[in-house]
Amino acid sequence: MSGLARLGLTEPWHCVLHLPLRYEDESRVTPIGALSGGEHALTEGRLVHGEVRLRPRRQWIGKVRDDHGDEVTVRLIHFSNAQLQALPVGSWLRLYGEVRGSLFGREMVHPRMRVSEPGAPTRSGLTAVYPTVAGVAQPSIRRAVAAAFAGIDWSDTLDEPTRRRLRLPALREALARLHYPQHIPPADDPAWQRVRFDELLAQRLSLRLARQVRAALAATPLPPPGSAPDRSTASIAGGPARVASADAAGRDLVGALIGSLPFPLTGAQQRAWTHIAADLARAQPMQRLLQGDVGAGKTIVGALACLRAVENGRQAAVMAPTELLAEQHLAKFRQWLEPLGIRVAGLSGGQKKAERERLAAAVAAGEIDVVVGTHALFQKGVAFRALALVVVDEQHRFGVAQRLSLAGKGEGVHSLMMSATPIPRTLAMSYYADLDVSVIDELPPGRSPIETRVIGNPRRDEVVAKLALACGDGHQVYWVCPLVEESEALQLRAATDAYEDLRAAHPGVRFGLVHGRLAAAEKAAVMAAFQRHEIDWLVATTVIEVGVDVPNATWMVIEHAERLGLAQLHQLRGRVGRGPRQSHCILLFEPGLSENARKRLEIIRNSTDGFEIARRDLELRGPGELLGKSQSGQPLLRFADPERDVLLLEQTSQLAEDWIAAEHPAVTVHLDRWLGERQGFWRT
Repeated sequence: MSGLARLGLTEPWHCVLHLPLRYEDESRVTPIGALSGGEHALTEGRLVHGEVRLRPRRQWIGKVRDDHGDEVTVRLIHFSNAQLQALPVGSWLRLYGEVRGSLFGREMVHPRMRVSEPGAPTRSGLTAVYPTVAGVAQPSIRRAVAAAFAGIDWSDTLDEPTRRRLRLPALREALARLHYPQHIPPADDPAWQRVRFDELLAQRLSLRLARQVRAALAATPLPPPGSAPDRSTASIAGGPARVASADAAGRDLVGALIGSLPFPLTGAQQRAWTHIAADLARAQPMQRLLQGDVGAGKTIVGALACLRAVENGRQAAVMAPTELLAEQHLAKFRQWLEPLGIRVAGLSGGQKKAERERLAAAVAAGEIDVVVGTHALFQKGVAFRALALVVVDEQHRFGVAQRLSLAGKGEGVHSLMMSATPIPRTLAMSYYADLDVSVIDELPPGRSPIETRVIGNPRRDEVVAKLALACGDGHQVYWVCPLVEESEALQLRAATDAYEDLRAAHPGVRFGLVHGRLAAAEKAAVMAAFQRHEIDWLVATTVIEVGVDVPNATWMVIEHAERLGLAQLHQLRGRVGRGPRQSHCILLFEPGLSENARKRLEIIRNSTDGFEIARRDLELRGPGELLGKSQSGQPLLRFADPERDVLLLEQTSQLAEDWIAAEHPAVTVHLDRWLGERQGFWRT
């Protein structure tokens, strides 16, 4: 593969949209005496000394002095004899590079150098520096960009009236200004605005078309019992025979579950369920994202959706990213559904092979109504008799390919994706425009806000003593030892050491330990003991981040809280505050916080609103880190920022709708330019 191909520059439009990282200004000479550390500059002077030194490592050291007597040191670590022969002492040199300050004054390491004459003319304009990979030199990229500029079809997808209304330049003018500027374009330059607008427009078009394609697909309608199914499009309702338990199919299972709950659904839960039920009754595949803050009650809504599938004689699958979360869901679903005669089973990679094969055979035979599991659900050995609904929890932790592979185990499968990581409005507009979104924005009644405190690690013993007293009063405690370095072994050791130290210091307290390396059965046993209050104080790694529901747990302590992101801190804090008693979260930190870590801890201390926390997280980290390409399964924006460019986002949303409604020919041209072969991915 050629170097340009490794950069993804295989087509002319790839080249012109490969925009510079920065610019080099070789249009003016800066006197040596005016050079500042950290800047890139062009300077010149006479080489008055040059020598090869062998210690501490082989390098060439030169001294360049200008007519004012000021000097700059030039250091070459890698060089050849031919290079040195081309730089004779006494020659006048022109240098371009980064200026560094050192004990010996100004220094340039590996600047670009050429023999020149005093007062020789400089280059005009700026020189673009492009993103590259090892082995691809800047001149190669510049030549490819120039060739693309000369041969490309520059017909503009935005007509002149639209550009005038939006105050945007023509695309060719904008890209020329960015590749070949006379002055460095500021962030709000109209050229940058045009590029961001076009990128957001391509994203919006592709997602809305993906939604349109899916709307034309046929799915099994899942109406309430006794109502006629929606046959407004060709459906596959006449597919496999009913497989639900004889006493389940056709019954009002949804009403039975709601009536059996010890709590009423909140208004937000009822609204979300109304949206989902309407989607399920249609003959097109549901694609809905259910957002809700930690503890808002998304799981019961997912259970209602599963019951709607079973009422129609079909199967449902619930997929979670970790075995612990899958086990928690399985326990909940069994508690809620089995009294109604629903056959529920769990399938995970941690099961013994014989057990997994037995359960997979039961699922394939239609002997299981609702199956709960991890990624094991979408492996090749798992088949369904009549899968109609897939519920994916913590959906951002799965790639698109994984989610699609599970939905592909049936025909016209409905998909409900759930997330306790709230997505700011601007990200939802840009990254989830192909989905319908429901939000559970209220917590169940009777829950008190969690009191959050940020405490330095030197006060750790004080915190431990207070928690020991709380355990004596009947409270339960989570003590989380997060990943200190990128090593599961170190995380485990931190949790194990804390467990042993705490247990030795407080023999009257019942301690438990849970971490990712425990077998599934051992983890389940420890968590069950904690739920039964046979354990007072649970020491854990971040494996307990999601899915654990212990109403009597009122204290959460997170060690090294400064090392965790806002979303993870909020998720962990959400493990408490699930009962009527006042709950507390203590964030222990090591002194010497970075500015970013200080801001994160301040945000989490001052807010319990997941959407506000997500918005602030977006400000701190940007969408690339907040979503992550591998987690979201979606190509991230290169130039636009949905939070910063909210006005452009709204403008492109409207234009995309207008173009698609009018079947505008610019749609295809625009997508080909910006997405090319990636269009197939977006439309899956």
